[in-house]
Amino acid sequence: MDQKELVSAVSAVSALIVVASAQAPDRARTEALARRATDRLQALQREADRLAADERTLINDVRKLEIERQLKAEALTRVDADATKVQAELNTTSARMAELEAATAQQTPELEARLVEVYKLGQGRYLRLILSTADLRQLGQSARTVAALAKLDRDRIEAHARTLEDLKNTHKTLEARRTELTALRSAGEKAQAAMQRAEQAKNELIRDIDRRRDLNAQLSGELQAAQQKLQATLRDLAGGTMASDSTVSLPLKPFRGEFDWPVAGTVARRFGRGANANGIEIEAADGTNAAAIHDGVVAFAGNFSGFGNLVILDHGSQSFTLYGDLLEINVKKGARVERGQPVGTVGPTSSGANGLYFELRVDGQPVDPLQWLKKRP
Repeated sequence: MDQKELVSAVSAVSALIVVASAQAPDRARTEALARRATDRLQALQREADRLAADERTLINDVRKLEIERQLKAEALTRVDADATKVQAELNTTSARMAELEAATAQQTPELEARLVEVYKLGQGRYLRLILSTADLRQLGQSARTVAALAKLDRDRIEAHARTLEDLKNTHKTLEARRTELTALRSAGEKAQAAMQRAEQAKNELIRDIDRRRDLNAQLSGELQAAQQKLQATLRDLAGGTMASDSTVSLPLKPFRGEFDWPVAGTVARRFGRGANANGIEIEAADGTNAAAIHDGVVAFAGNFSGFGNLVILDHGSQSFTLYGDLLEINVKKGARVERGQPVGTVGPTSSGANGLYFELRVDGQPVDPLQWLKKRP
């Protein structure tokens, strides 16, 4: 090999070393993103499996609710039939009571007059009637007449007593029927209300499980698309060529509830309260690093009225995180920031205490960060 060929070979090797050196950070970052995507996809799959199990349980619950609804409907039908029957009996009883009252009203004056007459004459009335008979041959007939009159009086008195007793019994029966009817109607209304609640519960359970499964499928789809891009980037790197899309990143939404806190500390002001209600305020020591919760690009880095020193990271798809009240800013506009990378340090807030203002926007709208950050024990 002559000197010229040697120089050429050395230059080629040097170029490969330079390319490999340049690719090493990209490959490490891409592999880390790919692992994170895989881990999150597995978590979403576990969640999908749990949702499927929950759905089976809910379907069984729905079937039980459906059976209960049918039973309630049948019970209501029986109640309606019983109520109709009781109402008919109530009408009949009322009519009979009216008849008895009318008969009593008609018989009472005559009965009262006869009782008064009997009281005035006493038992001697019947004796005088017998003695007034001139013809002894008619004595037997007179005696029979007197006996018949006495029996008639007794019958009328007994009939009056029975009528009064019948009225009392009828009144009691009527009240019992009314009470029974009220109870039956109340039972029917409760059965109807229970049926409606069961139907509402069933519909709500179905809607809830559908929403959750749809969201899971959507987030999994977004992650799978990002994972495919990452795999393509890794293939390019493995082939010795630079990645065609070195800005590939993971979407933010699939990681809801899994984000590390931007700074360790206590929540001093919650979402929706006080000034800057679109975010939260986290108390932390002066100078503590404030870290990015997700990969992104710096959309703004500087002082902003009402927020002090502010960093805004763009995570794509109209998703942003805001880090305010910073003592110092460690990033510049347009720079790419990795998850966990400090964007600045904690400084004094508008309230005077040291802390970080943190805001999260999804689809361009502010959301409660506490619903997206990891739950603290």
